[in-house]
Amino acid sequence: MNLQDAPLGHASEYPQRYDPALLFAIPRAANRAPLGIDAANLPFEGEDEWHAFELSWLDPKGKPIVAVARFRLPASSPNLIESKSWKLYLNGFNQCHFASRNAVRQILVRDLSSAAGAEVQVTLLHVDDEALMPRRLPGECIDDLEVEIQDYVPNPELLIASDEIVEEALYSHLLKSNCPVTGQPDWGSVLIRYRGPRIDRESLLKYLVSYRQHQDFHEHCVEHIFTDFMARVRPEKLLVLARYVRRGGLDISPWRATPGEGPPEPLRLARQ
Repeated sequence: MNLQDAPLGHASEYPQRYDPALLFAIPRAANRAPLGIDAANLPFEGEDEWHAFELSWLDPKGKPIVAVARFRLPASSPNLIESKSWKLYLNGFNQCHFASRNAVRQILVRDLSSAAGAEVQVTLLHVDDEALMPRRLPGECIDDLEVEIQDYVPNPELLIASDEIVEEALYSHLLKSNCPVTGQPDWGSVLIRYRGPRIDRESLLKYLVSYRQHQDFHEHCVEHIFTDFMARVRPEKLLVLARYVRRGGLDISPWRATPGEGPPEPLRLARQ
């Protein structure tokens, strides 16, 4: 077997020119319907936050410029954007000349908003920006709990809560799901911040690990966790935030929260 026959990405897959038609929009409604989520009356607010680490273009004199882009898609947008199409779209900027960083940002806002069906916020960061430095999730990690696990597909019945009312933040780095397009593993960390009946921590860890063989997009995994937690625990307030490990130069951090809870503090983890 030579390289032309190998099951690797080929040069023909990677565009050499800018083309917004590469962006592939996927309606959210089809994945939300099985969870009982009404697209016209969402039970949460939230965003899908992306970072693109492989963004570059040429200035008017042909000098390369590099940046890290931060994108924020509202959870209320009718579409998400498939990640590989997003990567291919960004690759098209590599040999394009732009007058300024702001010109690049405006094009990104226009194209991504058109694909998502709602306004997408875009920030271009310098590669050594302090905002990109890794931090830790707030709260207590539950990964060292001794548990016996048998479920590797989502099982909301694993979630058990008591009558005691608490307000706490718990997190785990053991989240894993699988891409519904390629089947590749998606590794992540998940934060649960809530006020309501105290969740049994062992049951929460078992539940989060039960996504291990589940195939779905990052965004819908977070919405699945949110709806299961709301149904089984019935908290007054809830935030579910997942920060997935970077793949192909892109990472994604969806969050969903009860209305009025507000966005989480911006942060990035070491694995991202």
